[in-house]
Amino acid sequence: MTGSRLLLGLSLVLILAVCVWGTVDTEGLVAIASEIVNQFFESRGWFVMLSASAMLAFCLILAFSPYGTIRLGKDDDRPEFSTPSWIAMLFSAGMGVGLLFWAVAEPMLHFSIASQYAPLPTAAYEALVATNINWGVHAWAIYGTTALVIAYFAYRRGAAMMVSGPITAAFPDQKWAVYVGWVSDFLAIVAIAIGVGGSIAMGVFQVADGIDVLIGGSGVTTFMLGLILVAMVACYVPALLVDLGTGMSRLSNMAMAITIALAIYVIVLGPTQYLMNSVVNSFGEYLVRVIPSGFQTFTFYDDAVGQWFKDWTLTYMVWWIAWGPFVGVFIAQISKGRTIREFVIGVLLAPTIFSIFWFGTFGGIGLFDALRGDGSLLQIAQSDPERVTFELLDRLPFPKFTTTLTVLAGFLFIVTSVVSAAVVLATFAMGGVSEPKPGLKVVWGLLLGGLGVVMILSGGIDAVKKLIALGALPFVFIIVFLMVCLIRGLRDEEVGNARRQPS
Repeated sequence: MTGSRLLLGLSLVLILAVCVWGTVDTEGLVAIASEIVNQFFESRGWFVMLSASAMLAFCLILAFSPYGTIRLGKDDDRPEFSTPSWIAMLFSAGMGVGLLFWAVAEPMLHFSIASQYAPLPTAAYEALVATNINWGVHAWAIYGTTALVIAYFAYRRGAAMMVSGPITAAFPDQKWAVYVGWVSDFLAIVAIAIGVGGSIAMGVFQVADGIDVLIGGSGVTTFMLGLILVAMVACYVPALLVDLGTGMSRLSNMAMAITIALAIYVIVLGPTQYLMNSVVNSFGEYLVRVIPSGFQTFTFYDDAVGQWFKDWTLTYMVWWIAWGPFVGVFIAQISKGRTIREFVIGVLLAPTIFSIFWFGTFGGIGLFDALRGDGSLLQIAQSDPERVTFELLDRLPFPKFTTTLTVLAGFLFIVTSVVSAAVVLATFAMGGVSEPKPGLKVVWGLLLGGLGVVMILSGGIDAVKKLIALGALPFVFIIVFLMVCLIRGLRDEEVGNARRQPS
């Protein structure tokens, strides 16, 4: 059996086994995942934060070094997509439905912890800072590092567009590199599949609550969750049988346009001055604290704060790593022709600025309710986080319309993410081919749907986060090694260029 066939066979068997295990013994799978993740965070949490900070420094140094002018492709290649479309696609793949899910809930949940240790205004301030740290440049540095390494070796060295490509290209004729590359591809497939499965569940929870609000229901039923999941699968499986081309760009642009419109709507019809102050304050504080926060491990705080740090910031960093191979390959595929400097600035800054604006708006209005209202949004966030965004929209004009738009955006984000992930998984499993077989893409699409079922059965978003983290843990070390590969590749190119210069 060839390496690619073995990779395909083992990865399909493992993911199918997880689907079966999670369906038959959901509590057992969640318990084991929680134990492993908690132990890793206890002993290696420092390494996760150090790695995320190193990736951020790595990206910035490359962007503003002489290497920043190197183009991802031939020297005369130019970008295929316009910058707005490019940003919309990478954003929808990298964050997507998570923004809708946590728009109000995450700042409110951070506030509930911070308010136990600080005055309420300070707690509100800290809640937005914590949210921005989790969704800001560290997340995009993880994505950007993976994408940059894969794109560089694929477009300038002709390597396969998969995790093993940079490893075998940076260390040619080294047998160990072939083995390490194969294992890296296998672990990347596992991380992608479980990470996207978790996002499917998150999207189903979000869409189900939105529909329940629209129909005036009293709560989401298991039947509704199942019906929405089936509808999602029915939408994305046919898409895997054809080459969508620019269609994916249009769907991503539509989803992003809806989210931007929702944010503007909330600012205009909500407490505008309060929300704009919230955005500006949180942006300024983020600039001051973004670097120190990347090294913060909350060592000297009590157990409650330590657990909060593990459940949120550490989980998020590992969560982004879980999506790193998928988002990395996807961003690499749409970034040919851009310079390293242009790539890094676009990937790090554009999504981060929008995230700060987004959470400052939706989180700001939730905090406004906690500080100057009746505080009911905080109670909803604690008991039903996927519903609180819709409860907020219900307090503003035209709630049916905006809730429908939110449901539509969540649905589009999930469909585009799953289609992109299934293509990447099929590409990996077939050894990096540019056009994987449609049947294999469908198989991966169905398996991702099966993982979504497991995540839904797990009992809630906290269990989903643990399962995603479990799939990503091994890749924490691989992504660090990819940085070494890029440094080696850039130095080799520099030496090669120097030798070709006339003496």
